[in-house]
Amino acid sequence: MTMLTPDFSSRPETPASNEVFDPITELLRSHARQLIAAALEAEVQVVLDQLRVEGRDVIRNGYLPSRQVTTAIGDVEVEVPRIRARDGEVVNFASSMVPRYLRRSDSISAWAAYAYLKGISERDVASVLEVVLGEGAKKLTASVLSDLKKSWTKEFDEWNQRDLSKVRFTYLFADGIYQEIRGDNPKICVLVLMGVDEKGKKHLISIEDGVRESTQSWREVLLGAKARGLNAAKLATGDGALGFWAALSEVFPSTTHQRCWFHKSANILNYLPKVTRSKAKDDLHQIWMAESREAAEKAIDLFEEKYTAKYPRAVICLTKDREALLAFYDFPAEHWLHVRTTNMIESTFATLRHRTKRVKGAFSKDSALAMMLQLGLEAQKRWHRITGVERLGELIQGVRFVDGVAQLAVAA
Repeated sequence: MTMLTPDFSSRPETPASNEVFDPITELLRSHARQLIAAALEAEVQVVLDQLRVEGRDVIRNGYLPSRQVTTAIGDVEVEVPRIRARDGEVVNFASSMVPRYLRRSDSISAWAAYAYLKGISERDVASVLEVVLGEGAKKLTASVLSDLKKSWTKEFDEWNQRDLSKVRFTYLFADGIYQEIRGDNPKICVLVLMGVDEKGKKHLISIEDGVRESTQSWREVLLGAKARGLNAAKLATGDGALGFWAALSEVFPSTTHQRCWFHKSANILNYLPKVTRSKAKDDLHQIWMAESREAAEKAIDLFEEKYTAKYPRAVICLTKDREALLAFYDFPAEHWLHVRTTNMIESTFATLRHRTKRVKGAFSKDSALAMMLQLGLEAQKRWHRITGVERLGELIQGVRFVDGVAQLAVAA
């Protein structure tokens, strides 16, 4: 039996780019051309049959000029058929598979968007694509990412105006993320709101740039969200930025304040020498990990007794926010893990800091905000509901919790 072997003798000895010559890929490209041609023939035949049923006298009329369509396996030459009516009336055949102006498959745009979003710089995206697609990938990547950024900016503008009234939030989380950008102002402060709805699902609520974390900036964020239907949550968690708390008290006065233990611990430890921080960190854990408010209060008193003589500023940093730090004890114990910190925001946008480091702050304000939204929406797909979802209903109904336990009303 004779074995047929494809002839790849035309392989260049010294490739002009980083493209890797691969016989399997070349074979796939060859078959791709045949498959696309067959699919287009089937598609045009369906249109011809339909037009003839409608009484039109139509025939095939050759092909449009061939063009290269970039796919996940490289450039594939495509020829789209044409149709002509015998009576001279123009008949346009619009292929659903290969639209008139298609120059690249959607998978290329999707891949470039994913890679760019995950922290690969524009230059590196082009280099990786070039290995598969050839030398033209550099020009293609610039076009893809330019279109991508424009679509993200448009999506951001629409997203930040959406209706919030259809979701009832029980918990809010707020934080300011400082982002490097191009231009005269090297950083912007991005104000982020997230929330947990009555079914335990986590949502990204708002992303806006502000003037540091001022009261006015947070007031504008909260008033804007309220105007779009945001309700007063039961509890809001945030760091010690006074601007947010003053604005929250004004816009949603019924919402309880919970200071973030992650930020607070870092602030306290900054007032201590390095040799003392490890032990002090353990002492702080004894506070927020206590089983009851009373035990936490005693742990705070012990911390004050141990450190006030040598490190009074560290003690003041802790005790001045005693009430707000222990507010979570008045909420279901199953939710403590979630409401004690704003780690949900921090972890979600850590990727953006990685991207900024790689491209040395190469963002405008608009593109930075748009990318933050994309990162948030991508992370939102992986978020799990909070534990103890059934407790949310009790909380909304006004059930009182003491040390995380629901207090049942006693009949008279």
